[in-house]
Amino acid sequence: MTSTKNIKALTANSVKWNIFDRVGTQVLYGVTGIILARILSVEDFALVGAILVFQAFASLIIDSGFMPALLQRKSPTSLDYSSVLWFNILVAIAIYIILYFAAPLIASWYGDDMRLIPMSRVLFLSFIVNATALVPANRFNKQLSLKPVALANTAGLITGAAVGIWCAVAGYGAWALVWQTLTLGSIKSVYLWCAGHWRPMLRISWQSLRSFFAIGGSMLFTSFLNTLFQNIYSFIIGNRSGMIPLGCYTQADKWSKMGIMSLVQVFQSSFMPALSDAQNQSERFSAIARRLNRFTAYVTFPSMIILSAMALPLFHALFGPKWDDAVPLFQLLLIRGIFYLVTTSYNNYIVARGCARLIVKVEIVRDITALVALVATIPLLNLEIPQIPFAGLQIMLAGQIIASIVAWIYTLILSSSISGATPKDFITDAVPSLVSSLMAVVPAVILLDTSLSPWIVFPLQALSSGTLYLILNAISRSAIQREVLTIALSRFSSR
Repeated sequence: MTSTKNIKALTANSVKWNIFDRVGTQVLYGVTGIILARILSVEDFALVGAILVFQAFASLIIDSGFMPALLQRKSPTSLDYSSVLWFNILVAIAIYIILYFAAPLIASWYGDDMRLIPMSRVLFLSFIVNATALVPANRFNKQLSLKPVALANTAGLITGAAVGIWCAVAGYGAWALVWQTLTLGSIKSVYLWCAGHWRPMLRISWQSLRSFFAIGGSMLFTSFLNTLFQNIYSFIIGNRSGMIPLGCYTQADKWSKMGIMSLVQVFQSSFMPALSDAQNQSERFSAIARRLNRFTAYVTFPSMIILSAMALPLFHALFGPKWDDAVPLFQLLLIRGIFYLVTTSYNNYIVARGCARLIVKVEIVRDITALVALVATIPLLNLEIPQIPFAGLQIMLAGQIIASIVAWIYTLILSSSISGATPKDFITDAVPSLVSSLMAVVPAVILLDTSLSPWIVFPLQALSSGTLYLILNAISRSAIQREVLTIALSRFSSR
């Protein structure tokens, strides 16, 4: 059995490379996105955003829920990995064929925009490309060897950015985003296969696949519901409100997800191995879960709250006035993201204890609440209020925040019982970071009233609020901040 000390060291190293990967990814993806947002039109982004709704569901089915199951299993065999790899590729090909012929129906849903037919048929090739990279990336994650994954993402992003920007400058419009996506996936897959020494067996074991389905099936169903309610808004907005509102929503959703999903990846890839190793030791598992709960709160609250305050000058500086109507949507999505991140962290505790089916209950509660809110707000979707851009759309997103709060409460109750801690323990772990974040955001809010250039305002907001957050945690003698800084400094000094 791996010692607590070794697990802690491996987890710290995993967190380091995850953070490197996420930060590098966001910087590269962000710079590319800024350039493309300035060159391309709102409608260009709406066209690709409409297609990405279908891509999200197809990618989910291709994953089949087996990736979390592979991470959860202590010692997967080469046959296990091979079976999942070939199954994913076969499913990807089948889905591509179905969607290829369904392309005219997709175009008809979005107002008979025929541009979507060839565009979707090319973009959907990414299903097959991405399916080839899932298992190699999973193997590196399982081994807590995340350097190749980080470098693969970096190589893909750099090459994809070059292709996308060239196409945009050359006047290819929305096609620039299509070729960027395909290039990114292709380079990432090639790098992962070259970096790893494992080669698949030319076999599929249906017995092996069935053994994963107990966890994978529950995770697939849960992820399906989650994906449905993350993407249904684009589906409805594009059909009922048109391409301009969809374009603004797509940008707001994209930029909010950059931070949110990066943190989700850090939490899942870095924490699952440590939790799984202690899954049969109740006291140790509870201690790890509480420490990870404090880390989640320490990172999530300041990131989302301070970024929300920075939204207006950030968008104004980076994208120009063309995207200002997306700012309030971006802020609402960040608030929803807080509850999504914390709930996702709780889900890791449930999966690590082999109770993945309970997540289905969590998702059902969240989705029923979200569905009620969605049905109640759809009639208001095209509501117009002076000085409030896309007022009806903002009301819709506010309803989803309420649904996320309900899901958080329910998941808190379930995960606390699974982990051996109490709901009060979990809340107590999170409250100090929440209070510090709310206090730290004050300088960022004050700076909004200045007449300074947005290029000056948002860096000052980040610096002042970030520094104040660190100071407040130091004053309160935050144990999790000391641990994070100790790990960071030790890694830096060891170089």
